[in-house]
Amino acid sequence: MSLLIKLFFAGFGSCILVLVISGILELFLPFMKGSLANKSFIETLLYAFVGVALVEEFSKWFMTYTIGYHHREFDELYDGIVYAIFVSLGFAFIENILYVIQTASINTALLRAISAVPSHACDAIFMGYYLSMAKQYSLKGNKDAEQKNVFYSVLIPAILHGIYDFCLMSGYMILVAVFLVFVIFLYILSLKKLKALSKNNKKIKFKNKFCQVCGKAVTGEFCSRCGTRQV
Repeated sequence: MSLLIKLFFAGFGSCILVLVISGILELFLPFMKGSLANKSFIETLLYAFVGVALVEEFSKWFMTYTIGYHHREFDELYDGIVYAIFVSLGFAFIENILYVIQTASINTALLRAISAVPSHACDAIFMGYYLSMAKQYSLKGNKDAEQKNVFYSVLIPAILHGIYDFCLMSGYMILVAVFLVFVIFLYILSLKKLKALSKNNKKIKFKNKFCQVCGKAVTGEFCSRCGTRQV
């Protein structure tokens, strides 16, 4: 339970990471600057997929991976999805508060509650699914497959998130219709991923020992993260 609480609050930290990365990108990438109304089609596309989706999903992934992936409590394949969702919910909690403060609208809060929050959760399901697959391959000693699935755990949620945002940001009514279809498709696909991993869920047998303080996998006498001597 303490790990899940930590991951939820890590979602708050991912919001800060988004602001930092976005601020840096604004210094170098023209499409990050200005309002949506003044952006061209290509600039809107790049902003949706890179400036918003990739930055946000990477920030959530970073917290999930660094805190949860190597933790001793990641002992079931299903845990990857649980960890990613908790970080995502923490992120969505702060993001929605900021949106409501900016707009001062209860309608915005309600709309985001039934659209944006479930979307974040669906993206987290895909992130957690591929992290769980990566974990499984790492235990089999298949480093190439592990790295590929770790890469997918960022890429796939970013693509799905980008489609979601671009449909809304584009201003084209046809894409609003596409958006509604896409949301339904995303929910169905997410449920299938959940069922697939739930059906094949199993305990993970570790070869490594884990630090009793921070939970990181340890191969030597001292933990490389916190420096605690292992007993």
